[in-house]
Amino acid sequence: MKVEHPDEIPVVVLAGGRGLGKSAVLAEVWEAYTERNRRGEARRRTPVALVDCEDEQFARLPHAENPESWSPVWQALLVVAEQLTEPVKAAGQLTFPRLTAGLVAVRASDWSGRTDSERIQRELVRILLLNERASRFSMAGRWAARVAARVIGAGAASGQGPYVAAAVETLLEALSEGFTHHREQKPSQWYRTYPNAGGNARRGLLLLAGNFRAGGTSREHAERRLVRALLADLTEAYSGLGSHLRRLGRPIVLLDNARSGPGPGLLDAVLRDRAEGAADQVVCVATVRGTDLPLSLGSARAGGTPMALEDAVRRELPEVARATEWEPGSSPSSRALLVPLSPLSPDETLHMVGAACDDIEIPPQLPHATHRLTGGNPLGIVLLATAARQHPDQAASLGRLLTAGIRLEEGQADGPPAYGELLRRLVPADRLDELTVLAAAHDHDSAVALAAAHLPDDFGSSGVRSLRVRLAEEGLPAAPGHFVGDPFVRTLLLLRLHHRDADHSGWREVHETLIRHYAQPDGEGAPDPARARYRLSHELALGNTANAVAHLRDTFPVLDTRTWLDTLCFLASAPYFHAHDDEGRDATGHDDRRAAIALGRTDASHRPPEGVDALLHLRIRRLLHAVWQVTDPLVLPDPRVCGRLEFELLQLSDLRPAGGALLFATSQAWPRDARAGRPLRTPADDGSDDGDGEA
Repeated sequence: MKVEHPDEIPVVVLAGGRGLGKSAVLAEVWEAYTERNRRGEARRRTPVALVDCEDEQFARLPHAENPESWSPVWQALLVVAEQLTEPVKAAGQLTFPRLTAGLVAVRASDWSGRTDSERIQRELVRILLLNERASRFSMAGRWAARVAARVIGAGAASGQGPYVAAAVETLLEALSEGFTHHREQKPSQWYRTYPNAGGNARRGLLLLAGNFRAGGTSREHAERRLVRALLADLTEAYSGLGSHLRRLGRPIVLLDNARSGPGPGLLDAVLRDRAEGAADQVVCVATVRGTDLPLSLGSARAGGTPMALEDAVRRELPEVARATEWEPGSSPSSRALLVPLSPLSPDETLHMVGAACDDIEIPPQLPHATHRLTGGNPLGIVLLATAARQHPDQAASLGRLLTAGIRLEEGQADGPPAYGELLRRLVPADRLDELTVLAAAHDHDSAVALAAAHLPDDFGSSGVRSLRVRLAEEGLPAAPGHFVGDPFVRTLLLLRLHHRDADHSGWREVHETLIRHYAQPDGEGAPDPARARYRLSHELALGNTANAVAHLRDTFPVLDTRTWLDTLCFLASAPYFHAHDDEGRDATGHDDRRAAIALGRTDASHRPPEGVDALLHLRIRRLLHAVWQVTDPLVLPDPRVCGRLEFELLQLSDLRPAGGALLFATSQAWPRDARAGRPLRTPADDGSDDGDGEA
C-alpha cells in the first residue's frame, strides 16, 4: 500500500461541535487495531494509546502531590506510555527509558522528606514499569521494585536538592547496569544534550526537574523535553536493524478533547518539534471542539500562551477519503491537518433511524423530521431513534420522544428524559442552568436583561460575554437573532426551561421579561419593526396570538411582500409546547390546537375585532397557525395543514397583485419543503425554485 507521506505525516485534528462523532471516530480507530482470539481476549496489532484530555485524572492533583512536580502533561505522558507498553501481537514490547528518567526526575522533588514511603514506592514502581520488558521467565515488576527500593534508599532527607540528585544518580546507574537491555542505557547519553548540561546526563535531568518546578515558560520547555523523550523512545523502537520485521505500521496516539487539560501542551510540543526537524514515528490524531480558523488550542497551562492552528491545512471529510494533498509549511501549525466533521445528510439519517427501528412501525415522516430537528447531529439522531424504538407509541411526536425516559443499557429501567441526556452530552455541564435561561435571548442586550432578572447578581454582562466566548469554543457560536446559535441545542434548552417547573412558571417569567425588554419605549416615535417582531414572538410562546395576527393582518397590504413573508416565518418560529391557559399552565394535556385553527375548525367560534376585514383576519390567523405547525421541529408536519398552507397563500396571492408572483411561488415551495422536513425557503420573485435564502 502506497503511503502518501512516508517521511512526515500530519497531526490529524478532527474538529466540530459536541455530538458529531469525534470520540466515536477515535474509538473506531482503537478497535481497528485490536483483534480478539477465540476466548475473546483482546490483543493489539500495533501499539495504540487513547487519552481523553477531559478525564478527571488530568483535572487536579492526585492525592496531595506538590503542584510544582506534577502537571496534566506529566500525567498524560505517563498514561500514554503505559498504554503503549501493553503487549502487541508478534512484536517486542516497547520500553521508554528516556521518558522514565525524565518523569522520575520531575517527581523526585515531591518525595523529599515524605513519610508515606509505601505510596512513594507504588508511584515510583508505576513509572519504572515503563522501562521493564515482560518475560514469561521473570515476575513482572521485579526489576522496577528493585530499582525503586534503591532510589528511595538513596534519597537524603536533608533537603530537596540532595534528594533529587541522589534519586537521579541512582536511577542512571540502574539504567546503565545489567538489569535492562542495552537500549535502556540511552538516558545516560540523551540527557547530556539538555541545554546547559555540559554533556552531563545527571546535570541535564536536574535542570529538567528545576525548570519543571519553576512553572510558566520554564515548565513548558521541560514538558516539551518530556514529550520529545517519549517520541525519541518510540523512534528508536521503530528504527534499526530488524525493526521493520518485528513491528508493523506506526505507534498511534489518540487525543480526545485536545483543547482541554494536557491536550494543548502535547500537541504544541509535537507540532513544534516537527517544525524544527525532529522526525518521529507517531501517528497522532486529536479531536477538538470548534471549526473556525484560526482555531485556538487554548492555554496549555496557567500563564501559557494559546496556540492557534492558523496555518493548518483544512480539508473536508470527503476530500481525505483517498488523499489529503497535505504539504507542511514552515510554521508549527502547518504540520496539522484540520478535518471538520460534517453533520449527517437526510439519507444517512433515514438509514440510521431505519436500522434502529427495523422491526417496529414508525411514522414515515419521522426520519426527515429527525434530521430537521437535529440538523444531522449523529448523537441526536441515535438517541431519538433509540427513544422511538423504546417508545413506539410516542413516535408521532418528537417532543414526546424527547420527554420520554430513555434506557441507555439493556435491562436498565427508564432513565432520564432523552432531552436531559442530550443536554448532558451537548452543552457544558457547569453552565447548563444559565444556558437554559439565556436560550430564549436573541442578542447580548436581551441576554443581559434575562441575566439581571433570573440569574445570580454577579453574573451580569461580563458573565454573558464569557458564556458567549465559551459557547464559541465549544463549537456553538451565536447566530443572527439567537444567543444560542445551534437550533437543536436551543430547542433542547427551551424544552428544559418549559419542564423545569411543574406550573411552567420559569418559562412564563423568562418570556415575560423579554416581552418587557422589547416593548416600545414611550415617546420614541415610530415603532421599531425589529423590536416588534421579537416581542410578538415571545407573546406567541406564551400562547397569545392576537397581537401577532393583528400585526400580520395590518402590514399585509403595505409591507414589502418578501419582508412580510420573512416576518411570518420569524413569528412562526416561536416555540410551542401544547396548549396553555391565560396564565401559561397546561390547559388540555398534549393537544396541539394549531392544526385545528389552521384547518378552520375554530373560525365559527372566533370573533374578529371590530372594524377589520373579517375574511382577511381569519385567513391570516389560519396561515400563521399553519406555518407555526409545519415548521415546529418537535412535531411531524401534518399533510392536511401543508395543503391548507398552500391554499391560504394562493388566496393571498390574489389580494396583492404587486406581490402575487412571490406569494404564488411560496405557495408551491413552502408545502414542499415542509413535507420533506426542510426549513422553509422564500423563493425568488420570478417563481423559480432557486430561493435566495431561508426565511
